[in-house]
Amino acid sequence: MLLRILSYNIHRAIGVDRRFRPDRIVEILAYHAPDIALLQEVDEGVPRSRRLHLALEIKDALDYAHLAVGHNVRLRSGQYGNATLSRFPILRQRNIDLTIGERKPRGCQHATIRVERPQGRPLDLDVFNVHLGLSARERLRQVGALARSAELASLPYARPCLVGGDFNDWRYLLAPIFTEILGFRCATQRKSGRRAAIRTFPSFSPTGGLDRIYVRGPLRVLAAHRSRLAAARVASDHLPVIVDLEL
Repeated sequence: MLLRILSYNIHRAIGVDRRFRPDRIVEILAYHAPDIALLQEVDEGVPRSRRLHLALEIKDALDYAHLAVGHNVRLRSGQYGNATLSRFPILRQRNIDLTIGERKPRGCQHATIRVERPQGRPLDLDVFNVHLGLSARERLRQVGALARSAELASLPYARPCLVGGDFNDWRYLLAPIFTEILGFRCATQRKSGRRAAIRTFPSFSPTGGLDRIYVRGPLRVLAAHRSRLAAARVASDHLPVIVDLEL
């Protein structure tokens, strides 16, 4: 069975032109048509985004059947965090706190998704939607906290699982942890070395592969690319990354 996964830091739907345009995010997602979309920096009830519940607005505009939201940052008015849209049922969801000390709150939104296959029994896919911090040391500790979490630590390596999102990992220091220690494969890096990563930031002239997807278990990577839509160059400061998998 084929699955399309998309990860996208939507920057509260405020583009590099400083305009709040959720319709551009909807247009980009509609074009790429992922089965599961991992979104970061998604507002709810914040004045800068007209106090909208952005995740719900996007879900309804694209007719996704299922939604999981994990709020990380609470503001004076409203909050924001990660959201996972799915065409398949979400059995369980939990927001894993990855905040380190007094630093900005960060989190990983975990969802167990039941993938209904045309033939054969349904399979459960565990999806971890992350947004890590700006400090290299902070990110290392956050990955350690994620690895020790009950949600990830309890999963057999043979179970389908993916971790995606905005890793803020400019120097790719986290890749060996995922690939050599935790048993994942990087779906968004074609070869070894920094230059092989799919670059997604900044959107108008990408130089860094901050948005990544790691997979484990019976998931075969068929293709991976970033969005080349003109709208994606201005809709957010990140480009979405898209991975096609065979389950």
